[in-house]
Amino acid sequence: MKSTALIPELDNIPTLRSPEVVMDLSRMGSFFPFRLSFARIMIRNLLKNKTKIKTSTWSFDDKGFGHAVYTIVIEKRTLSFIALSNSLKKSQRTDRVIASAWDTSFTLFDGIPTKADIARLKEQLPHQEAGRYNKSELVLSRANKSVRIFDLVVKSLSSGIQPSGLMIDKIGYLMRTTAVYGNGKFGINDRKNLIAHSNFNVPFQMEMLTVYLIRNFSIDLVQHIAKKKCPEKFVELDINIQRHLGIGNATGLGMAPFLVKHPILLNNWFQVRETALSRMLSIEEIEPKRINKILALIKRVQSHLNSWATDDSRQAKRIECLKREWDQLKNDISYNFFIAKNSLSKLFKLTKNKSLECQELMVSLIMEIGGEELDGLDHCMESSRIPQLDPSMTLGELCQLINRNFSWVNKINFSSKGATARFWYVSEEKLEPRLGNRYEEDGAELERPLDVARRVSNLEKDLKKSPDDLTVAEFLMKYPRHRYVVRRIQTNLWAPYSEIHENLLDEKCMPIDMLRCKLAFFGASKFDPKSDRWVRVNLFQGAPLADEISSDIEDDWWMPVLKTH
Repeated sequence: MKSTALIPELDNIPTLRSPEVVMDLSRMGSFFPFRLSFARIMIRNLLKNKTKIKTSTWSFDDKGFGHAVYTIVIEKRTLSFIALSNSLKKSQRTDRVIASAWDTSFTLFDGIPTKADIARLKEQLPHQEAGRYNKSELVLSRANKSVRIFDLVVKSLSSGIQPSGLMIDKIGYLMRTTAVYGNGKFGINDRKNLIAHSNFNVPFQMEMLTVYLIRNFSIDLVQHIAKKKCPEKFVELDINIQRHLGIGNATGLGMAPFLVKHPILLNNWFQVRETALSRMLSIEEIEPKRINKILALIKRVQSHLNSWATDDSRQAKRIECLKREWDQLKNDISYNFFIAKNSLSKLFKLTKNKSLECQELMVSLIMEIGGEELDGLDHCMESSRIPQLDPSMTLGELCQLINRNFSWVNKINFSSKGATARFWYVSEEKLEPRLGNRYEEDGAELERPLDVARRVSNLEKDLKKSPDDLTVAEFLMKYPRHRYVVRRIQTNLWAPYSEIHENLLDEKCMPIDMLRCKLAFFGASKFDPKSDRWVRVNLFQGAPLADEISSDIEDDWWMPVLKTH
């Protein structure tokens, strides 16, 4: 596959950046949300169908404890969103997955729940993973109120004033989810039973809908409590502040192995993203409306970056660098820049000597002005294929494939202790992925097969002992332990973006980069690492509100900025 880290100025044939460029983990850890992120796809579908969300039940006391049911009809299928709120002791509030109690719990329900369903879910939902569920439940989730902002917003609104814009801009959400479970976990319905529905055949659409409705619920709940506290002085939350409030999410290592366990899905996501970029870079001329939009977006990005805060020293340095670089870029770009042919390609090349974050932010910006060129690609992000072994391939052909697509493995010295310092396993208590230290902790015998690079290296040692004309089938009869990695290598022949080019066992590997990559595909922003293994993010910040998606409002909320009167 041809590398297009720099696309030739006059080459208008769509060309994709190579896996060597894109699948580098440092670059993956620099991704931003983009037009084909799952949250964006979901909102566009709601807008296209002018979907209406109705509050069918609202039963809460003055302190905001009780339950609500929202009803939503998506292309003739009725779904309900059930939200429960209960009292939570301060000592029980934590972002960690090991928690057993939360302020709120939720489910996306297939159909309209009966009184018996509500009674059952009131009992089960607060237990989350430990609960018992039926196929009527499609997604499970839970969230905690933000201790930094929720009560302050209640206090402001009940006093007849709007909360501080600076505070809203800095934090950006009233609640933060700690898990969103779908796809058949814990007895709920499996996604495969619903993908025939056109709105759900793109991955994670039900999960994104659930998170979006949690965001809507958090705004409704804070206003309910504030009004009950002092109905005489209460004022509704400013509409611009409401839009700027997303929903927080705290995500840890549990998300990281997904990218390794689903190589074809990973390939499809990246191939769609790179194809979208390629299509945009191949545009020769841009009409005035798009020029004005991209200039406005460049300016908006600068304001958005100024509101991105983190206490993580690594990410804080990257943000400061990005601000400086974007400020320089902004000064080099004017309306006349886009009058020349292939201006988007030139814009892309302006970032070639800048940071990875700057390069990937520009990738997202360029895609943002796409429309009909890109939006049909969303259905390519699904995968119905599975990795399959080709037993007839000769070892000579296999070696050529390794040399061509896995040469990056040869740069790793696996005789070094640091190169194998970590091992991935699944905790018995929470059934969640974890990282252990191979030379300081027990449990390496429970290691999960995320060590693709090491397996390729070990395979090559045994391949050197065998003749080139031997078939894979004959080789695996003698060395059956290599079956898994041979199948992955063969898959990479036709799914070139299926492997992360990184040793995930290395002591210097940054799992946080895997989290950011996947979260960017979800549509998350404001990445705020709390260690190299968990991160806080914001979802749906700037998105249309629930009562706006049935209107003609635009899908224009990438890199949102708080609007003031």
